[in-house]
Amino acid sequence: MKLFLCEKPSQGSDIAKVLGATHRGEGFLANADKSVCVTWGFGHLVEQFQPEDYDPAYKRWSFETLPIIPQKWGVSPKKEGKKQYNVVIKLIKQAKSLIIATDADREGEMIARELLEIAGYRGHIQRLWLSALDDASIRKALSSLKSNEETLPLYYAGLGRSRADWLIGMNFSRLFTLLAQQKGYQGSPLSVGRVQSPTLAMVVNRDREIANFVPKNHYALNVLLTTQQQAQFIAQYVVPENYLDESGLCLQAQVIQQAEAQIRQVSTAQVLNVETKREKNAPPLLFALSDLQGECNRLYGMGAQQVLDIAQSLYETHKATTYPRTDCGYLPESQFADVPKIIKSILNANSNWQKIASHLNLSQKSRAWNDKKVTAHHGIIPTAGNVSLTKMNEHERKVYDLICQRYLAQFLPHFETDKTTIQLQAGNHQLIAKGKVIVAQGWKVLFGNNHDEDNEDEDKQRLPKLAQNEVCSIQNTDVRALKTSPPSHYTEGTLLSAMKNAARFVTDERLKQRLRETEGLGTEATRAGVIETLLQKGFIKKKGKSLLATVEGNTLIDNLPDLLKNPGLTALWEQALNQIAERSLSLDEFMQKQEAFIRHLMGSCMQQGIKMGNIEIKKCPKCGSPMAKRTGKNGPFWGCTKYPACDGIENIGAKKKRGRKSVSIASQGRGQLL
Repeated sequence: MKLFLCEKPSQGSDIAKVLGATHRGEGFLANADKSVCVTWGFGHLVEQFQPEDYDPAYKRWSFETLPIIPQKWGVSPKKEGKKQYNVVIKLIKQAKSLIIATDADREGEMIARELLEIAGYRGHIQRLWLSALDDASIRKALSSLKSNEETLPLYYAGLGRSRADWLIGMNFSRLFTLLAQQKGYQGSPLSVGRVQSPTLAMVVNRDREIANFVPKNHYALNVLLTTQQQAQFIAQYVVPENYLDESGLCLQAQVIQQAEAQIRQVSTAQVLNVETKREKNAPPLLFALSDLQGECNRLYGMGAQQVLDIAQSLYETHKATTYPRTDCGYLPESQFADVPKIIKSILNANSNWQKIASHLNLSQKSRAWNDKKVTAHHGIIPTAGNVSLTKMNEHERKVYDLICQRYLAQFLPHFETDKTTIQLQAGNHQLIAKGKVIVAQGWKVLFGNNHDEDNEDEDKQRLPKLAQNEVCSIQNTDVRALKTSPPSHYTEGTLLSAMKNAARFVTDERLKQRLRETEGLGTEATRAGVIETLLQKGFIKKKGKSLLATVEGNTLIDNLPDLLKNPGLTALWEQALNQIAERSLSLDEFMQKQEAFIRHLMGSCMQQGIKMGNIEIKKCPKCGSPMAKRTGKNGPFWGCTKYPACDGIENIGAKKKRGRKSVSIASQGRGQLL
C-alpha cells in the first residue's frame, strides 16, 4: 500500500480526489483496491511530555528540580485526537511506501515525521511539496516528488524549535513563580514564553512610552491665497531647516510670527513651480490571516481569536472560504483558471455585488497571482461552491464580505489620483500648497468609507489651475500652535501587526534582517492564541479596543532578563534553526547550546531574585513584613521572612481571621501554564 499522510482532513480530501481515492474508511480515503490510501492528522496528533511524565518528582514545583532538561525527549497522543492517532499509526505500519503530504514548511514536516518515528516506519519515503490545493497544483506536485533526504533536515529544525520553546516555558515559568512565592505571591503561575514574553514587553513598553510622553509645542503657518480668478486655496509656510529640530518641527513661535508679519506685508505670492503627478494604486493583496484580523478589529472591534474562529468556521462549516491560517496574500498562477467560477459563486451568494458585475474585468491578472510569492498556503479567498449567507451569523457574514471584497478588487481598475504641488515665493519666504484630486475610483468603489484614506487635510484640497509666475494675493494668515501626540495604545489589530513586524524593535541589523525573513514573533496560526493567553493570565487587559498591561504584566517584564523579552532571541533561534535545515548545524549541537544557555541564565536570575513592584503580597499578621511559603512537619505554611526576629505564621488552608488582609495578584482563573 502507498500511503499519503496529510496534515488535516480537508487537505486529505483534496489530494484523494486527484488520486481517485474516493472510498471512505474510518479516518482515511482509499482507491478501489486499497493500493493507494490517504490519511490525515488534525495538525499535531501528539504533544510533548509534561515535566511529571519524565519524573513524578517534577509535579511539585521546587528550586531543587530546576532546570528540567530531559535526557530523552518524549511525546504522547493528544486526548482529543487519540482515535485518529490510532488510525494513522496502524496505516503507517501497514504501508510499503509513504508520501508525506503535510504543509510545505518546518511544522508540516514535524507533524508527519514524529508519527513515523513513533510507528517505527523504515520503508520508502517521498515528499509532496504543495503550496496550493487546487487540482492543477496537486497534479504538478505529484509529478515532481521530492526525496526523503531533501526535506528531512526540516524535521530536525522543527524539533529544535519545539524543544527549545519547552525548555524556556517550563523552566522560567517555574523559576519566576517560585521566586515570587518566596516574597508572598499567591497568584497563578507567572508564565514565560519565547513569543509570549516579548509580546507582553511590547505592550508594557508602549504603555510606559505613553505615560512618560512629554508633549512638544511646535508652530506652523497657514496662508490663505486667492488667484486672479478669485479661487482660494491654502499654502503652508516652509520653515528654513536651521529653525527645525531633528523631527522637522519648528519649536520657536517667534520664527513663525516674524514670517507671518513679513508675508502679510508683501501681500502677494508668486508661483515658482507647478507639478502634477498621476498616481495609480493597485488593489490591496488578498488577506493573510493577520491582515484579516487587523481589518476586522479596526472596522468591527473583533478580537484576534474571534476572527480566527470565524475564518475557521467559514472554511470548515460553510465551505465558503479557503484555509485561513496563512501568512501569504498571493495566489498560485494556476488558480487564475478558477476565476469565473469563484466570481459566479460570490455574485450568487450576495445579490448586492451584482451592481459592480459589469465593471469586472475577469481577464485582468493582478499582482496577487504570483507563484514566486506563494508560501505554504495562499491568500484567503472565497470558494467556488454554493454559499448560503442565511446559514451564517452576522459576524460570519461581515468577515465573508471582506474576503469577497478583496477578491473582487483584483478585477477592477486602479484607484487614480492627481497629486499637485505648487511652490510659491512671498517676499523672502517660500510657501507650498498640496492638493489631491480623485481621477478614477477604481477598486475603491467596493470599500466606501471603510478603506484607509490619507488623513492629511491640506492634501485633500482641490487646487486651482495655476501657471508659473502667476501672482496670487494673500487674504489671510493663521499661526497654528500645535502639540505632538503620544503613540496610541495597542489594539489587538495593531499588536498583531507589531508581532509580525517585530524586526523594528531589534537594533542589531543582522538579527533585524533574520526577523524580517521569518515574519517576526509567532506565526499566523499562533499569534491570536498568544494575545488570548496574555489576557487569560491577567498580564494584559482590555479597555475598549485598547490593550493595557496590568500590574502583574509590568512586574513580570521588569524582572525578566532582556534575552527573554527581546524579539532578538527569536531571530537568533531562527538563524540556528535555518542552519539545521541547511545541514550546517546538528540538532544535538543546537540543544547543547540551549542547555548551556538555560543553565547560565537561570543561575543569573536566581542570584538577582525578583522585585515585586506594585503587586500586593501576603503580609505577616504580627509585623507586616512579607510572608514566604514554607514546608514544615505538618505541611506547607506561610512564615514571616523576618524569622527568627518574628515568628508570625499562618497555616495554608486555614480560615482567615476577620479583618486580615490577604491579596492575591490573580483573583480570577487565568488558564494553565504554557
